[in-house]
Amino acid sequence: MDFFDRFAVPNPGPTIYASMVAIALTLIAIIVGLTYFKKWGYLWREWLTTVDHKRIGIMYLISALLMLFRGGVDAIMMRAQTAVPENTLLGAQEYNEIFTTHGVVMIIFMAMAFVMALMNFVVPLQIGARDVAFPRLNALSFWFYFFGALLFNISFVIGGSPDAGWSSYFPLAGTEFSESVGTNYYMFSLQISGLGTLITGINFITTILKMRAPGMTLMKMPMFTWSALITNLIIVFAFPVLTVALIMGTMDRLFATNFFTSTNGGMDMLWANLFWVWGHPEVYILILPAFGIYSEIISTFARRNLYGYKSMVISMVAISLLSFLVWVHHFFTMGQGALVNSIFSITTMAIAVPTGIKIFNWLFTLRKGKIVFTVPMLYSLGFIPIFTIGGVTGVMLGMASADYQYHNTMFLVAHFHLVIIPGVVFAMLAGLTYWWPKMFGFMLNERIGKWAFWFISISVCVTFFPMFISGLDGQARRMYTYSESTGFGLWNMISFIGAIGLAIGFALIVYNVYYSIRYSPRNIHADPWDARSLEWATHSPVPEYNFAIVPTVNSTEAFWDSKKKGFKLFNGKIEKIHMPNNSGVPFIMGSIFFVWGFAFVFGMWTVAILTTIGIFACMAHRSFEKDHGRYIPVEEIEETEKKLRGAN
Repeated sequence: MDFFDRFAVPNPGPTIYASMVAIALTLIAIIVGLTYFKKWGYLWREWLTTVDHKRIGIMYLISALLMLFRGGVDAIMMRAQTAVPENTLLGAQEYNEIFTTHGVVMIIFMAMAFVMALMNFVVPLQIGARDVAFPRLNALSFWFYFFGALLFNISFVIGGSPDAGWSSYFPLAGTEFSESVGTNYYMFSLQISGLGTLITGINFITTILKMRAPGMTLMKMPMFTWSALITNLIIVFAFPVLTVALIMGTMDRLFATNFFTSTNGGMDMLWANLFWVWGHPEVYILILPAFGIYSEIISTFARRNLYGYKSMVISMVAISLLSFLVWVHHFFTMGQGALVNSIFSITTMAIAVPTGIKIFNWLFTLRKGKIVFTVPMLYSLGFIPIFTIGGVTGVMLGMASADYQYHNTMFLVAHFHLVIIPGVVFAMLAGLTYWWPKMFGFMLNERIGKWAFWFISISVCVTFFPMFISGLDGQARRMYTYSESTGFGLWNMISFIGAIGLAIGFALIVYNVYYSIRYSPRNIHADPWDARSLEWATHSPVPEYNFAIVPTVNSTEAFWDSKKKGFKLFNGKIEKIHMPNNSGVPFIMGSIFFVWGFAFVFGMWTVAILTTIGIFACMAHRSFEKDHGRYIPVEEIEETEKKLRGAN
């Protein structure tokens, strides 16, 4: 009986029971499907043990899409609850859990995974590399992320979800006010997935600095690769802060230390400072790769080289530096004093300058361009006005005196979403559509994709514009209900209608994938968009070794110049290619970390000790393992090239 008491959800309701049934049916369906089609061996050999950056990117992509719909369900439930006054669809505790999990899932497990998916797949191809610098670490990074996400998501049905908000402020997140294990899940799932992200940062910095094709200097790299380099530099500096904060928070909850308590020498504002020292650079960890994606797409479909290449690079570097100097704008109402508020108000508004430079560079790229209105281009064009509105309202929030009115209202919610959705989600959908043929060898249907774009872009405005009005009228965020006399009902109903429109838009994307898998032609050209960077110089889908001959680069747009000016991109002859072997250790180590985190969540100390030993055993195994990889012979490469060239 103690077993059931320990793992029971504190406040079960219809949503909890429905989730339990859905999870059970999904697991049964997966097991039956893999067994019936005899795919267990294929799954292990080709995916669970892979170290190929392209397959790892696709696994990140699948995970990100699953998390997008997981977080989207939370969003629909929140909008439904607040659509009418005094609604009883959700209780206060359920609402607290849902808005907490929505924020964490969307920021950490959806947006971050989408960024990692495109970086993993595209960056080695753009720099002409065979793989990343450390392929096994890359696999380990993914499995840390995956099992961290899995640990967080099972909290909803085992033990209870975190309920202290996605920023998990203390003392609310302490044991006094969050008695369930939900916040323990938060601490350990973010710790595990964050460790994977930190490893990725080190891996990609090394890859970009050390593995570029001959002739590709830093100032000849594609803009998406530049954005990936700067993003991973931010990751390496920011994520250790989160790691330390999570360790301290965990110790407060499990071992009664007093780092963040409001008594016994603790300081609850220490958590807030540590969280946002990581949290605000985190926003730019998501935004900067999006800027790189838009730069690639806009130059491709404007049929022009990117305007102001050097200024784009400089502005990204400036954004990365300023991103560490603005975190205190989250505390304007918390009593720092006029001097501190003034300093951080200035730095907050200053970061809008390099962002504005990028907007004007894209507009000048479009000027006199021969614009082709594909689905990726529509998302890129739709991003500019919506993101600008979100950014301008951010400058409003950056004014310390005005922030006393805006802070902690729905105005802030509207601002944040009108930055993140066009700045990240639009970019990820644009990049997904743009690089889809390179990933899978066929294109997504343009007509369905355009329908999805219009539903999503219009619905974003319908969902979040009313929040500006209700926020200025005084509606606080995180309120699970309100009275009719407040007058918030109309604006919240409009927001709910917009949320339904967003759901339809994302459903159209799912249908587009299904339709395209069934009906899209497979004999597409390796360069279906008439693009400009190196990833389009190899086959679609990409062979294991990426390039039979490593390309030689002599400009910022080497592939475009090879097509239009006749520059020779591939010199020399085909030789045998060294590639790493697959390994099951990253998957096994990620699985052990999952059990390790679960054991700490519930204070199961014997299991925690055994899994800690298992983790060190995996590290020892790798230390003593003699695996020098393998070579792909010339004959096999020539056969693959002949086969793929025939397909394209």
